[in-house]
Amino acid sequence: MTLPSPETPLYNHPLPEIEQWLASQGCKQNRQQLNYWRVEKPTWEAELCLDVEQLTVRYFKADADGKDIQRSFKYSLSRKDIEEAIFSGP
Repeated sequence: MTLPSPETPLYNHPLPEIEQWLASQGCKQNRQQLNYWRVEKPTWEAELCLDVEQLTVRYFKADADGKDIQRSFKYSLSRKDIEEAIFSGP
């Protein structure tokens, strides 16, 4: 399966391609809630949720007080922009 151009809005990606993209970024799908994904990097970890209108990411214990940070990204953004925003970390 080949992904569309990185400049393509995420809403123009079929779901299997979005799932392939997340897996290629090191994300693991939750087997009980298939719209949730988890990613662990050396300095942070997060949960991603494929909501109806946006992709939401929650970075665990990411702020100075040890609280979670949550951000949402509309599917109208390009895959490249979303990838840079999410995977650069909190």
